[in-house]
Amino acid sequence: MKRKSKEKTKHIIALIVIFIALIFYLIPVYWIISTSFKPYVDIFAMPPKFLFKPTMDNYVGLMTVRAMSTEGKWEIVGASPYPMQLLNSIIIGFVSTALAVALGTMSAYAFSRFQIKGKGDLLFFILSTRMMPPVVVVIPLFLMYRTLHLIDTHFGLILLYTTFNVSFATWMMKGFIDEIPKEYEEAALVDGYTRFQAFIKIILPQSVTGIAATAVFCLITAWNEFTFALIMTTKNARTAPPSLASRMGSSGVEWGQIAAGTFIFLLPIVVFTFIMRKHLLRGVTFGAIKK
Repeated sequence: MKRKSKEKTKHIIALIVIFIALIFYLIPVYWIISTSFKPYVDIFAMPPKFLFKPTMDNYVGLMTVRAMSTEGKWEIVGASPYPMQLLNSIIIGFVSTALAVALGTMSAYAFSRFQIKGKGDLLFFILSTRMMPPVVVVIPLFLMYRTLHLIDTHFGLILLYTTFNVSFATWMMKGFIDEIPKEYEEAALVDGYTRFQAFIKIILPQSVTGIAATAVFCLITAWNEFTFALIMTTKNARTAPPSLASRMGSSGVEWGQIAAGTFIFLLPIVVFTFIMRKHLLRGVTFGAIKK
């Protein structure tokens, strides 16, 4: 009885700790969402207001361009660049993630299954590209991109994000492929499959969990990237993060519109992560438990 009582007490304490930690993590999310629905005056109220009359003015201001009419009233004169910038984030983020995961999976298979001379050095070199801060290489990359006419293009950002994510994808996927017994492939090769057919029909279905978890981490990295998006784009390929950071109005920083844009910006990545939640748990705990 005492042992059961101790275990129950530990379980309750763990739940309380998790609940408190969850509250601390969710406070910024609540503050962003509530600020996006607050009137302009309530945003700057001291002490902060937790009860207020919600308004959609911040979302309207985020999505539209307004100008003062001759009668002294604000009128909507067109759409703002933000919807297109959010679309750019979706296109660049998802395409670069798909390419990084595809290239990383094939590279990981080669490192896992074949004897490659200097394998350890090559793996370390691949990983070292991930250690380099973007600000270190942004100037030479900018000069190179300007020569190649890749400034402010979707292809240019996709290429950059794919390059920086493929190293992580390679290391992540190698661990998952190492767990798949080689006997499966050997049996397929004996049955007449080619190496590529064995990879497609045996390895890929067995590594779906790893692919999904890797895709989530790569997408989060590309989705939140700021430095390259700020310096390498101006208008056509500009993504949402630089736009939100530089949002100014006639009265200063438009915190309500920034909060509204941030909330909208969070939704696609939250939905994608929720869809992949089962696979993500395996990716987070990967390597903690060995059979």
